[in-house]
Amino acid sequence: MGVLEQELKLLRAALPQGVRLSRLHWGGGTPTLLSPELMKRLIAATRDVADFADGYEFSVEIDPNEIDEERLDTLADGGMNRASIGVQDFDPQIQDAIGREQGYDVTRAAVEMIRARGVQSLNADILFGLPHQSKARITETVQKLLSFAPDRVALYGYAHVPWMAKRQQMLPSDALPTPQERLDLFDTARRLFVWDGYDEIGIDHFATKEDGLSVAQRNGKLRRNFQGYTDDTSDYLIGLGASSISKFPQGFAQNASSTSKYIAAVRDGQFSTARGHCFKGEDKLRSRLIEALMCDFRIDAHEIQRDFNVTRDVLFRMFREANSRFENMLEVTEDGLFIPREARPLTRMIARGFDTYDLSKAGHSSAI
Repeated sequence: MGVLEQELKLLRAALPQGVRLSRLHWGGGTPTLLSPELMKRLIAATRDVADFADGYEFSVEIDPNEIDEERLDTLADGGMNRASIGVQDFDPQIQDAIGREQGYDVTRAAVEMIRARGVQSLNADILFGLPHQSKARITETVQKLLSFAPDRVALYGYAHVPWMAKRQQMLPSDALPTPQERLDLFDTARRLFVWDGYDEIGIDHFATKEDGLSVAQRNGKLRRNFQGYTDDTSDYLIGLGASSISKFPQGFAQNASSTSKYIAAVRDGQFSTARGHCFKGEDKLRSRLIEALMCDFRIDAHEIQRDFNVTRDVLFRMFREANSRFENMLEVTEDGLFIPREARPLTRMIARGFDTYDLSKAGHSSAI
């Protein structure tokens, strides 16, 4: 905790006067493991760097197994106005298989405590593609989740990467659904959210019509960064703590992943930046093309030519090449490129085709 306070002091010295926080997010693990006293210290240290702007959002990832009245009082008093709860799945057999015990009653109690403190905005996320998961089981989980009336839901695909996450080697891989079954699980959950009145947001989110993501989508201002979908249009995102990532108009920077190296740098009075990437060439153009597909399933050629130095011939050659890679499943018109509904399960792979950086050696899981 003391090291994080030191890092915040370094940040305060580097930032210009008058900076305000439009978004503050506590995540990257289980921040609710902190004691109330440590939470108060962290909130005070953060607001000493920059206070909240009007219309701010302070969100916290909350583990229902690691939360109590006193911690929630501290967070609410400190300005938390959005809570995020990870569910994964409520089925006991699935929870046992993935080593994540979190009963429905425990989760409901946490939600009720959050609501009782006036925190009206609630995020939740569940996974599809888990061992033993079936359409009947994911239906039951979604219906239980909907009883909490969350404002936003993320429906993420479980990524089975035992070569990267050693604990996954204990999961029963023979109980994992096939790619077609994964698609069926996603579509089953998707239909339930839509039937309950949620808007579909991009490839894997759902939100109530009053939520900021739905409003941003209707206004053409939905954005996606490495954290997911957002209605925040700021060009600056500052990450604190070991392995955290920051984004600036010039590029990305990441803190040391090793906790010991992170601590050593900060205690030496330096930021622990270990690596980064400066935007060059077509980076910003391609970033926007990818974001447009992930947010809107379309690329508006007029918008791209307005905002970037690219000719129509070059842009449409990129569109045609993308279409040919997917057997002409996409639509290329005078206005740009469009992904029809039947091709949207492939959106992540279609968007990846606009990335010039080689991900083949990154060890990622299947995109479906």
